[in-house]
Amino acid sequence: MRPVSVPTLPGPSFPLPPRLEGLRRLAYNLYWTWHPEVRALFSRIDPAGWARHRNPVPVLLGAEPLTPLLDDADFMATYDTLLADFDRYMALDVDPRFAGDGSKLDGPIAYFCAEYGLHESLGFYSGGLGILAGDHCKAASDLALPFVAVGLLYRHGYFRQTIDADGHQEHAYPTLDPGQLPLHAVAGPDGAHLRVQVELPGRTVWAAVWVAQVGRVPLLLLDTDIPDNAPSDSPITHILYVRGREMRLHQELILGVGGVRALRALDLRPAAWHLNEGHSAFLLVERVAELTRTGTDLEDALAAVKRDAVFTIHTPVSAGNERFDADLVRRLAAPLCEGARLPVERLLQIGLGVDEGAADQFDMTAFSLRLTSAANAVSKLHGETAAGAWGSVAERPIVSIANGVHVPTWLGQPIRDIYERQLGSAVTDPDLVSNGERRWRTLTKIPAAQLWETHQRQKLELAYFARRRLREQFARLGEPPAALEELETTLDPEILTLGFARRFATYKRAYLLFYDEERLARIIWDKERPLQVVIAGKAHPADRPGQRVIQEIFTRSRSPQLRGRVFIVEDYDMRVARFLVQGVDVWLNNPRRPLEASGTSGMKAAANGAINCSILDGWWDAGWNGTNGWAIGGRTSDANEAHQDYLDAQDLYRLLEEEIVPRYYERDPASGLPLGWIELMRNSITSTIYRFSAARMVREYTEQLYLPAAGIAGTPTSRPEGPQPEEEALEAGAPIEAGARS
Repeated sequence: MRPVSVPTLPGPSFPLPPRLEGLRRLAYNLYWTWHPEVRALFSRIDPAGWARHRNPVPVLLGAEPLTPLLDDADFMATYDTLLADFDRYMALDVDPRFAGDGSKLDGPIAYFCAEYGLHESLGFYSGGLGILAGDHCKAASDLALPFVAVGLLYRHGYFRQTIDADGHQEHAYPTLDPGQLPLHAVAGPDGAHLRVQVELPGRTVWAAVWVAQVGRVPLLLLDTDIPDNAPSDSPITHILYVRGREMRLHQELILGVGGVRALRALDLRPAAWHLNEGHSAFLLVERVAELTRTGTDLEDALAAVKRDAVFTIHTPVSAGNERFDADLVRRLAAPLCEGARLPVERLLQIGLGVDEGAADQFDMTAFSLRLTSAANAVSKLHGETAAGAWGSVAERPIVSIANGVHVPTWLGQPIRDIYERQLGSAVTDPDLVSNGERRWRTLTKIPAAQLWETHQRQKLELAYFARRRLREQFARLGEPPAALEELETTLDPEILTLGFARRFATYKRAYLLFYDEERLARIIWDKERPLQVVIAGKAHPADRPGQRVIQEIFTRSRSPQLRGRVFIVEDYDMRVARFLVQGVDVWLNNPRRPLEASGTSGMKAAANGAINCSILDGWWDAGWNGTNGWAIGGRTSDANEAHQDYLDAQDLYRLLEEEIVPRYYERDPASGLPLGWIELMRNSITSTIYRFSAARMVREYTEQLYLPAAGIAGTPTSRPEGPQPEEEALEAGAPIEAGARS
């Protein structure tokens, strides 16, 4: 079958010379988010507009007449080349060379998620789940997998963060205008903007459907902020992860029920349904209703819906597994249950959780596990944790499919250039994306001097970016000109740079590096071998403990002992993340084991040549092989959390003092290069860049989950090339107990 196509209405009107009409196609497809040459083309049209918006739609809407570009031979040649590349990409049918047995599907995969991180200009994501979903869509597009995604259009997105002079996190919600974004209104059968309805107690709520085209993959976004709705219902899709529980349940009903109805209105018949976390679980009830309305027995309908649905668990942390009061579900889901001929008490029974007190709660994870045919965790260790937590609910063993990152999105341009010279093709080349593990290993042949020079260039880019952001930040806090001038020389690229950036949930232990401030101060201010630290991250507006961690770290960063070597960059988003993962030397991750299901930021840093120093949790538990980074602590944990914090902090300081800092500053007398460090960089890159790529991840989803759910006997997932996690652990001296290190 061909990739999914969605009919759309014309977008905002702006004149283009007929010869440049292709710019419209390029602007309205998020293909540009992982093709830097296309972004550069739009930057040439209006450098100031691009710097302000980083989004081609407002660039074209506000641009001066483009007729003079027709006389710019270099621009026109570049434009023709890029447009031809794009058109070839979009014209490719589902091809078994790339999609594997996915080419046998007789309908698309329908992928539901509450958030999508595609680019910072589309601010309807909060963190790891959304970034993972965005990377999943991009990889599905690159692999020519028939795929359609469904989410919500949050008109106010996720909050923008500022930090005041006392370290308090402040929240501001932007207004996202669909007319300024690369979105199209979806055309319904009547030729008007498609709307779907969802019955709620005493009224019907309507949702308009928009589409963000992610390469070959359409992402359908539902929007309740339309005139058809009462003013009290318009805000349902305003804010991502809204604090109010009743409003959150409204959102999840719109996502699940409205999403199915949008697909049906477009005559899309998915071969399999993928619930990425439990937020969209009500799609299963709507699908049951479709069958019972046509006379199918309830039990047969439940079995049929279960057969072709799969589910991904993303976190063992309770806050990530959605629960609602049973009485609230009884009230709001009553019309849906009535339409499905599913007694609401049966609904609650299916959603009965496993925790103490579960009888008064509707557990979206438990519900999803009981009504899907297969489920997966997102790392090997998380698979073990999930089996322990949910084994009594899941009908089949929970499999592990390790998360991965969309490599072209996250590579810095300098390092991308040297990779492509070594590989002999673009990192987006279909053959490389679909089956290129052996070719990725040739990156070990990049000359040491070239790799180091490229990395230093990306460190310099991080320094310039961070200095500008910090100057704006400190000026707003009232710092004097002298303090602002000092920032011009901070983040020296010659100094070992450690990065830490993630959601500030307390289990991620952002405070661990600051456990002993005096010891940290001695490390960072060493005259011969200094260290500097860049930190970023947000805490949910309802997460007061996480906000207190931000306040504590900000206060310490401004203390006499740490000021000038430790920096917090506010308003963490995809753009900040790119600079950090591309520019730091060491990526730090120190969650409380085993609460980090996966984590993907370290994968992005490793792809750029940074070296991970991490707790053996999530992906790093399998990714660390003893030669590609450092492990903090071991694979055993103390039940006394305070004591475990002490042990892990002491080991982190030891690693910095005895291994990381000395290795970085050790130089080869002949070349002046840190050859030992560069060897670590090579190992970090080649051991992770394909194994933890979204391309590998989506192929495994297709083979292990999608094809079986669609009733197709797929080819078993091939054994990855090279040492496996178990073999790597043995080579590194496993089993690893507390105190054993690389």
